[in-house]
Amino acid sequence: MPFHSHKLPNGLQIIGETSPSARSVAVGFFVRTGARDETPAEAGVSHFLEHMMFKGTPRRSAEQVNLDFDRIGANNNASTSEENTVYYAAVLPEYLPRVVDVLADMLRPSLRDADFDTEKKVILEEIKLYDDQPDSVMSEHARRIYYRTHPLGNSVLGTLESVGALTRDQMHAYFSRRYAANNIVVSAAGNFDWPAFVKLVTDACGGWNTDTVGRDHRTEWTGEPGLHVLTREKVQQEYALFVGSGPPADSKMRYAADTVALAVGDYTGSRLYWELVDPGHAESADFGYSENDASGAVFVSLTCEAEKTAENLARIEKILKDVQRDGITEEEFQQAKNKILSRVVRRSERPMGRMMAIASMWTYTGEYRDVDTELANFDAVTHADIRAYLDKYPIDRNTVVAFGPLKELNGVAGKVV
Repeated sequence: MPFHSHKLPNGLQIIGETSPSARSVAVGFFVRTGARDETPAEAGVSHFLEHMMFKGTPRRSAEQVNLDFDRIGANNNASTSEENTVYYAAVLPEYLPRVVDVLADMLRPSLRDADFDTEKKVILEEIKLYDDQPDSVMSEHARRIYYRTHPLGNSVLGTLESVGALTRDQMHAYFSRRYAANNIVVSAAGNFDWPAFVKLVTDACGGWNTDTVGRDHRTEWTGEPGLHVLTREKVQQEYALFVGSGPPADSKMRYAADTVALAVGDYTGSRLYWELVDPGHAESADFGYSENDASGAVFVSLTCEAEKTAENLARIEKILKDVQRDGITEEEFQQAKNKILSRVVRRSERPMGRMMAIASMWTYTGEYRDVDTELANFDAVTHADIRAYLDKYPIDRNTVVAFGPLKELNGVAGKVV
């Protein structure tokens, strides 16, 4: 599958991987901005702005945006994270010109005052809704406690106070600065003609502004170990999250980190699964690795009955200490590799999967890796690589946050939230 890249004079980067045998094509506009790029006064603006992209442009009303996607049978969506805001769609190849036109038009929205005021109410209700979801509340608090002053601890949704005080002019200033052409990557994968695609994007985006953009605080972060108990009596189960440091997205150690994460805490067939979930000690127990820009992290999550929390935390701590000391077994090592290789291959067979993968690689590293190279990188991981990763990023050194009905845990008094 040939790879192509082209940068417009205004700095907008276009990348693509063509596959004539595919039956569809996927396109995504990756804006390198998210919660970590917001000031306290702008908290939540990236996510709010994502919503506003669907509210209409000088050429289209909000209804026309949705109808134009529907008329071509597009599978489209958008998402906002701490680091990126992504707008994407998958269509039949003959509809590529139309989907590029809609996506590009969306990214130059009207930002009308009336739409801003209406959508703000929607966002405020969404924040309230998330406050009723224990796992979301636990995750938000855990990130804030772990990262403290680092912007990776910023909330994607923002708060009722920050979003409530946000003005349309603040949003427009943020949009003009962060949605500059030189802060955007346009990615495509599947059955399409590369020169024609470049022309489509050039015609649609060649006149977009360029600005001075970047990202502050691109430093690795290690939180302080410790247990924090947050109490909300109306919650029925106890939720807990272990947060620790990990390799950044552009580190080769990410391959070892992924391997350990699957061996220790995949949703099935992992050490956490067999020792906590399968015996019925916990409803769920997972280990994940997040490859952030300049500062990665690992997360171990737990959901269980409140009275089992202390013993389950002890089980998790023992597992992490055992792995930190001894690494993973050969059986776990091979099983994790097989899972990873299978998932990479299966994801690569879908244009949407490849479009996302190559855009993520490029956004974080400025590089392209084909499927065979990525498979080789995972296959090349050795037990020595696992050891080196564990030595640099100990998985048993974590900030632990528990959230639920417990008022005290292991001698630590809870704080009502």
